[in-house]
Amino acid sequence: MPKLKNIKRILVANRGEIAVRAIRSIRELGGESVAIYSEGDKNSIHKDLADISICIGEAPPSKSYLNIPAILSAIEITGADAVYPGYGFLAENPNFAAICQKSNVEFIGPAPEVLEIVGDKAKAREAAIRAGVPVIPGSPPVETLKEALTVAKQIGYPVLIKAAAGGGGRGMRIAHTEQELTRLLPVAQREAEANFGDPRVYIEKYILNPKHIEIQILADKHGNVVHLGERECSIQRRHQKLLEESPSVFLTEEIRKKMGKAAVKFAKEVGYTGVGTVEFIVDKDRNFYFIEMNGRIQVEHPVTEITTGIDIVSWQLRIADGQKLPFSQEDIKQQYYTIEFRINSEDPDKGFQPNVGTIEKLYLPGGYGVRVDTHIYGGYQIPPYYDSLLGKIIVFGKTREEAIERGKRALKETLIEGVKTTRDFHLKILEDEDFLNGTHTTTLVDEKYLS
Repeated sequence: MPKLKNIKRILVANRGEIAVRAIRSIRELGGESVAIYSEGDKNSIHKDLADISICIGEAPPSKSYLNIPAILSAIEITGADAVYPGYGFLAENPNFAAICQKSNVEFIGPAPEVLEIVGDKAKAREAAIRAGVPVIPGSPPVETLKEALTVAKQIGYPVLIKAAAGGGGRGMRIAHTEQELTRLLPVAQREAEANFGDPRVYIEKYILNPKHIEIQILADKHGNVVHLGERECSIQRRHQKLLEESPSVFLTEEIRKKMGKAAVKFAKEVGYTGVGTVEFIVDKDRNFYFIEMNGRIQVEHPVTEITTGIDIVSWQLRIADGQKLPFSQEDIKQQYYTIEFRINSEDPDKGFQPNVGTIEKLYLPGGYGVRVDTHIYGGYQIPPYYDSLLGKIIVFGKTREEAIERGKRALKETLIEGVKTTRDFHLKILEDEDFLNGTHTTTLVDEKYLS
């Protein structure tokens, strides 16, 4: 494995399991890691694993992990020459990327102008159209109810109101009638403003009972772009993912190739470099439509790492270092069936309500075909300020059936006492007939387990 040559000391501008993951890869590549942490994370494991650690502020994200001046000070104090943003927080913030660029600090992600495009759903949609990638019938951002009603009448109900700057399933509302659109449009605009600081929304046709399929992209600084196949993310609640798998049993080989080529075309159209994911929805007839591109590492990246045998985080660092991809599209194969279970500190019996507290007892699974990415330990007190993700259990097998059985075994081995988690919910999904048949869609959890 070639070592890092141009970036040596990397500040990890994140926390939790992704910070741990990044620190491990930095060490393997011969670099030094700098962990930042908030006062709320003073007992977090990532600060102890890093070569250098520095507290940057109080527990609330606005005073720490989202505090750009504090992070820039940490970069200067520690002499870091690169920043690894992970996911969430500042990972897709073009302003932060631009400041790093001006400060001669390598932002490990796409260029600021690319983040401007992929972080704006309306601009990304326009880029997809230019690239010849299928998009859902819809509109540019609408400002008035009259505009929204006109678009909805043209494309037909139901329609989806989406925040132009949205992500993570937030800022979305479904309207089945003109009356619902009239009522929900201002609600969506207010939610977009509150969550993203941008009230713009746009309207698109709502595809009933779709599959959610995403394509992993690697793009180096030398013009090479490849995809690493798909992940199916149809098991989700309220548009937020819970379980991901690869390959998708729903796709034919022909559709898989078409989606991969479309994702590469989009990445080339926007001048993408680094690691990213192009997301699609797929209807019952296997027609696929572009949704968005995430300009960052995904929570579910281990699924693709195991399925293809390619270390995505390592390549994220190596691409930033200026290294060239040594493989072509033809070299990439799907070797295993892989499933990832997000273990969140949430109570599924109460609508996945976040649940914080102290982990009184912990046992994590192991054995062949099982990987665990986490930052928790026995006695760890879960802070109430951040995402509910405690870790990910990833299993693989030569067949989907083998991966499912291994998943059941791994989940049953998992013991987390002191807080409610999604462990038992995943066991339910692994017994669900629709999931086992591969006929499940993004509505399964909401309709069967939350209605």
